[in-house]
Amino acid sequence: MIKHIGIKGIILASTAVLLAGCGDSLEKVNENPNEAIVAQPEYLLANSIKSNADLILGSDASMETTTLFVQHWAKIQYTDVDKYTVSISNVQNVWTNLYSQGLTDFSTIIKIGEETGNVNYQAVGLILKSWSFQLLTDLYGDIPYTQAVKINETLTPKYDAQKDVYLGLLSDLKRASELINTGGSPISGDLVYNGNLTKWKKFANSLRLRIALRIADKDPQTAKTVIAELAANKSALIASNDEIAQLVYLSSPNQNPVSRDRETRDDYRVSKSVIDKLQELKDPRLAIYANKTVDATPTGYIGVTNGLPADSAAKLGFTKTSKLGDYFTAPSSPSVFLAYSEVLFNLAEAAQRGFIPDNAADLYKAAVTASLQQFKVSATDITAYLAQPAVAYSAANYKKSIGDQKWLALFSQGLEAYTEWRRLDFPQLKPAYAGVLGGKFPLRLTYPTGEQALNGANYKAAVASQGEDRLTTKLWFDAF
Repeated sequence: MIKHIGIKGIILASTAVLLAGCGDSLEKVNENPNEAIVAQPEYLLANSIKSNADLILGSDASMETTTLFVQHWAKIQYTDVDKYTVSISNVQNVWTNLYSQGLTDFSTIIKIGEETGNVNYQAVGLILKSWSFQLLTDLYGDIPYTQAVKINETLTPKYDAQKDVYLGLLSDLKRASELINTGGSPISGDLVYNGNLTKWKKFANSLRLRIALRIADKDPQTAKTVIAELAANKSALIASNDEIAQLVYLSSPNQNPVSRDRETRDDYRVSKSVIDKLQELKDPRLAIYANKTVDATPTGYIGVTNGLPADSAAKLGFTKTSKLGDYFTAPSSPSVFLAYSEVLFNLAEAAQRGFIPDNAADLYKAAVTASLQQFKVSATDITAYLAQPAVAYSAANYKKSIGDQKWLALFSQGLEAYTEWRRLDFPQLKPAYAGVLGGKFPLRLTYPTGEQALNGANYKAAVASQGEDRLTTKLWFDAF
């Protein structure tokens, strides 16, 4: 009996060793020798930069939403979205892509930087993570922030108040700027500045300036403190068009998303709001922002009124309305994250508010000039444009001066233009002609339905705090 037990024990032990060996073999068989086990920061950085660049130009966050809301573009076909019938999938895709791709990758890059001692990966990851959160809160309001992208800790993150998100981003960007060591370890995979860490520091500081102005109407003291610090050394901000934070695309299949979209579609036109304003101001950017109509028309440029019924839009005619200018549909047209002209407009507003001692009119003039130069307008045309009384700066109505010109400068930067239009309330646009919001504009995106299903308790708490989950609910930063 004892002998049988001993034999049985030997068999069991041998079987265990055999199974363990099989397990090891199976693991080795299933290993892909060509697949990296440890994430490579350069690949993550390149992929996540392009992901965000595609998002801010693509259908979900721009072409079918914000670029229409702010009346840069209009629809001549399939006009429902131009009447504020926002697609559930657009809303979900913006949220999902920013959280599950961009923010997840940027968080991994930060972690790799911490573990390897490369503070520059850590800093760049933090800058881009902060930018992603800024896009999210600008669009939705209260969002998961402090507990976000921490799936090992919670699958149902709480929503932070928009004010707290902005204040957190101001702190994170300052830390990122301070972390950068321009003489330290290099970074790879940088599709924005090709490893130039001085420019990354400028981008971080310029983002802080943008966010500080976001809160200026609600928390002016904090805004003033941050902006005064930044303006004390303007060379630490984006200081020329050569330093614009942007991704310059290549040819197909890595072309600009607008270019890719135009290969198979022809349903967008330049908004009548933009065409009318450019013509009113005799603006030399007209021929850049819009193409002349194919058929002869009185002025050569005809914009489309936003939110027309489908039959009314169709009657305008494809060949008698202005398509988007070739600059923006070219395969290599850039996705702009933050431009030099925006920095100058922000400084001009800060000066007018008394946050810094500079001359607001001079900074405004420099901002308009920078935008015109960005689009290669000649010096002669710039001088003539600035000399017009209609373009001159008005201190008494600075929000109109800055708001109108900033709206033009941010043409086709849908997300930023939409946010600044909500904050400044200029230009004074009319809601979509046949809009479905009772004569009102959309003031945010609604939360995706996935949040209601998967993070219901925190979703309900956010709605209770912020207001009804509707397109017309005003966000915290939007004071007037």
